[in-house]
Amino acid sequence: MRTFVEKATALVGFDLEWQGKDEKTQGIDRRSGKVIVRVNPAFYRPAEVDILIGNPGKANQKLGWKREVNF
Repeated sequence: MRTFVEKATALVGFDLEWQGKDEKTQGIDRRSGKVIVRVNPAFYRPAEVDILIGNPGKANQKLGWKREVNF
């Protein structure tokens, strides 16, 4: 199964190949060899949670926002 990052980058024409491990992980475009995605440890969560569930209801109600893509 493709990840969200792979799907998003594919939409703009990249074909990612993952290299490295942990904070050295990089997503490299197979065609150009350019690094497209890098892991930034500054954005790690201090403690991972088992499940995250979002609810767009408030944005729908207050802003009239509607999602276009369902992940």
